[in-house]
Amino acid sequence: MAMQRFKIKGGNKLKGLVRITGSKNAALPIIAASILSDQKITIENVPALMDVYTMVELVKYLGAKVSFNNNVLTIHTPKIKKCKAPYDIVRKMRASYYVLGSLIGREKKAKVSLPGGCAIGPRPIDLHIKGLESLGAKIDIADGYINASTTRLTGRDINIGGPKGTSVGATINTMLAAVRAQGITKITPAACEPEVVDVADFLNTIGCDIKGQGTPTITINGQERCSGARYSIIPDRIEAGTFAVAAAITRSKITVIDCQPAHLQSVLELLAAIGVKIKVGQKRFIIDARCRLKPSHICVAPYPGFPTDMQAQFMALFATIPGTSMIKETIFENRFMQAVELMRMGAKIAIQGDTAIIEGVKKLSGAATMASDLRASASLVLAGLVAKGTTVVRRIYHLDRGYEKFENKLRSLGAQITRQNEN
Repeated sequence: MAMQRFKIKGGNKLKGLVRITGSKNAALPIIAASILSDQKITIENVPALMDVYTMVELVKYLGAKVSFNNNVLTIHTPKIKKCKAPYDIVRKMRASYYVLGSLIGREKKAKVSLPGGCAIGPRPIDLHIKGLESLGAKIDIADGYINASTTRLTGRDINIGGPKGTSVGATINTMLAAVRAQGITKITPAACEPEVVDVADFLNTIGCDIKGQGTPTITINGQERCSGARYSIIPDRIEAGTFAVAAAITRSKITVIDCQPAHLQSVLELLAAIGVKIKVGQKRFIIDARCRLKPSHICVAPYPGFPTDMQAQFMALFATIPGTSMIKETIFENRFMQAVELMRMGAKIAIQGDTAIIEGVKKLSGAATMASDLRASASLVLAGLVAKGTTVVRRIYHLDRGYEKFENKLRSLGAQITRQNEN
C-alpha cells in the first residue's frame, strides 16, 4: 500500500455535527477478551482502524472465526488452535499483548512476542508479568517471547502499582487471567480509566463476576467458563476531545454527538478555563470557541486527571493563544515529539525535561511536516487547520491507527483537507 499524506489548506472555520466512533483503547482488549469464551460473541460500535484489523488478524491466527462489517464484529472461538502470538503480528501494535491474559486464562499457557521497540523500557511490561505471576503463572522471557504456563491460576490480592502509578495495560491483562482463576482476586491500585471499566463490563456480560471497576480496587470472582454475548463499546473519548480542540484552535462552534461527556471532564474543564463556552447534553456537547482564549497549564495524570493522549492536541492549541502555557508530561517519556514539527510551522516551544513551555504566536504558517506517532499526527492536522497557507502531514498511517475517517469528518465540518498518495 502506498504511503499517504494529508494536504490541508488552513483558515476555514468549522461548523456542524461530528459523530464519535467506538473507543479504540476499549475495543482492542475486548477483542482479546473474546477468546476467553468458546461461544459466539457480537461486539458493536467497533471502530474500523488499523489497530483493530491487527487485533482481528491475531485472534484469527489463534483460532477465532471472525466477521467484521459496518462496525459490528462477530467472534467465535470454539477451540484455541495456537497459543502463540508471533512477532510478525505483535510488532505492528503494542496492545497485542492483551492475548497474554486471555490465553493463560483459557489455555493455561501462552507464548507472546514482546512488543516492538521498548520491551522493558519507557512503557514496561513488568507490571503485566507481576500480575500474572501473582496468580500462579510461571513466566520466563527468551528469544524475544514471553513464555507463560501454569497448572492452576489462584485468586489473591495483587498490587500492580508502578513508579508512575496505575497501569491500564497491567490492570486489564491481570483481569483477563483472573476471571478464570480459582477464588477471589483483588487488584490494587487498579487503573480507573473508562476503557478498563468497559472491559470489565464486557467480561461481566460474558458471565464473569467483576466488581469495583472504575475504582482503585477491582474484585474478581473467578469462573470456570465464559458464555456468548452481545455488547456495544463506549465512544472514543480521545477522538471526542480531539474534535473539541479542532473547534477551539479554529475559534469555531461545533456539536460533538454520540459521546460520553463525563469521560472527558478534565478536558472540557480545561477548555472552559481558557475561555471556551461549553454546553453539555446527553451523549453530546457543544463547543463554542468564537472568543478570545487564555493561556493555561496542564499536568498530565492518570484518569480522572488530564489524559496523556490529549496533550499533543493542546500543545497545538496553546501555540495559537497569546501568552505562556505549560504542559508537564508525567506518564510517558519522548511524548513531545510533535513539538519540533509544530515549531516548523512557527510555534514557539521550549522543552525542559518533562515540561513544554509554549509562547502563543499570532499566526502559524503552513509547512511540510512528518508525524511521529498517533497523537502527534492529530496535533499537526489541528495546527494545519488554522495555519496560513498549506500544510502537508506525512506518515499518516500513525493517525489511521486511532481515528476512523478523520479527514472525512473534518471535511464535513468545513475543513479543506485531502488524502493523497506520496509521489
